[in-house]
Amino acid sequence: MTGNVRYEYADGLATITLADPAGANALGTEVGAAMVSAVLRARSDRARVIVIRAEGRFFSVGGDLSGMGTADDPSAFVLELAEGAHRFITELIKSDAIVVSAVQGVAAGIGFSIAAAADIVVASEKAAFNLAYVKVGLSLDGGGSMLVHTLGLHRVLRLALLAENLTAQEAADCGLVARVVAPEELDATVDGIVRTLLAGSRDSLAATKHLVRRTAEPAAQEALRRESESISRLAGGPDGREGVAAFLAKRAPDFS
Repeated sequence: MTGNVRYEYADGLATITLADPAGANALGTEVGAAMVSAVLRARSDRARVIVIRAEGRFFSVGGDLSGMGTADDPSAFVLELAEGAHRFITELIKSDAIVVSAVQGVAAGIGFSIAAAADIVVASEKAAFNLAYVKVGLSLDGGGSMLVHTLGLHRVLRLALLAENLTAQEAADCGLVARVVAPEELDATVDGIVRTLLAGSRDSLAATKHLVRRTAEPAAQEALRRESESISRLAGGPDGREGVAAFLAKRAPDFS
C-alpha cells in the first residue's frame, strides 16, 4: 500500500482510509492497487465489517486527471486505473464483510462509485455526489451504469449527461444514502452502525448481503467490463484528450 491509502484492523473491523487530502484523494494507478491490497488484507483478517473513509475536504474527486494528462498512452493509463478500481469494487461486493462508507465531502467520478459500492452509505450534510465524466469527454466508470438499480434510469441519465450534483439529502431520498448527519456526527453515526453489525450473526449478515446483491446486480462483472472498454477508448480519443487538457488548464473544453 502507499501512504495515500491506510489500512487498520481491530476486533472484526477493517478501516480503509483514503489519505491524500492535499490531492483531494484522487485515484491513480498506485492508489487503486493499494486499495485492492487493503481489501484483500481485510479478507485475510476475516473482517466482519469494512469501513471506507477519507481525509480532508473531499471523499474523492475521482481519477487522477493529472496522471492521465501526462501519460504517453492515456488509453492504457485509464484502462489500468479503471481495472484497479473495478477490482476493488468487485472485492467489496464479493466480500462476506458488510461494507460501510463514510462520505464527508464530494464524491465525484470513480469516487462516487466507490462510496456507492458500500452496502450502507452514511453521508455528511456537506457531502455531494457527481458523475462528472462527460465534462472531460469520458464515459461512466466504476459501476456508474449500475446506479440505475438504486437511483432509477432517468435520474442516472440526468446526473451522467448533465454532470449535476446529487446532494446528500437527495441521495437519501432516492435510497442511496442510509443516513444524512451533521458533519460532527458522522463518525459517531458510523461507529453506531458498526457496533450493530458486529453484534449480529456473521453468517446471517453475509448470506443476506449476497442474496440481495445477486438479485440487484446479476451482471455486475459484465457492466464493469463494458465501462472499462468505453472509458479507455474515449481517453485515447480526441475529445478525451481535449477534455483532460482543458480541465488541467482550467479552461472550457473545445470538443470536436
